[in-house]
Amino acid sequence: MSFCQQNGTDSPGASQSEPEKKRIFGIIPNYRTSPTLRGYKPLTPKGKFKIAAEDSFDRGTAVLAAAFAGQAQLTNSNPSFGQGIKGYTRNLGTAYGDFVIGNFMTEALYPTILHQDPRYFRRGTGSGWSRLGYAVGQVVWTHKDSGGTQFNFSEIAGNSTAVAISNAYYQDNRTASNAVSKLGIQIGVDAAANVLKEFWPDFQRRFSRKQHSRQP
Repeated sequence: MSFCQQNGTDSPGASQSEPEKKRIFGIIPNYRTSPTLRGYKPLTPKGKFKIAAEDSFDRGTAVLAAAFAGQAQLTNSNPSFGQGIKGYTRNLGTAYGDFVIGNFMTEALYPTILHQDPRYFRRGTGSGWSRLGYAVGQVVWTHKDSGGTQFNFSEIAGNSTAVAISNAYYQDNRTASNAVSKLGIQIGVDAAANVLKEFWPDFQRRFSRKQHSRQP
């Protein structure tokens, strides 16, 4: 993973001072990423709910929900929803509901109650493997409002609550094993999102250099 290591123009200072783009690949919402822990200031409850709202009501979230709905329709994972336009509409509504509920549980409600910070703080320096481990690790270990770190109760409890709520509208998948599977998938998705947030600026700089090198 040498492509992720800092060198030349990619100095730690330069990396940490760059503003974070609001979407990854122009689609995936990136509102809760912070480029550095320097000068750390905790979020107010209002700030946490603002991040959850931005992630939930971004156009990229609607695009992702549409993609998940299409996958559910193709695999007929919710037979009671039926097929056709009606079935897809129900899959779309529930997929979008999953995103919204999950965001507000993990980024707003539980972080406010437990005084945890829902943001992802980029490391931006070190080897690719160390940064990969750091990104995945933030799913289970997070920052406290008062400083320091602790187990990410907001991530685990928040997603567990979201899965429990989803049982109200997923009639076909209400078993305990299904709930555990959904929770595992969601935590895995969040870990993958952290990796994208950590390395996205590196890919952008690499792509930008290639574009400049091709110009006459």
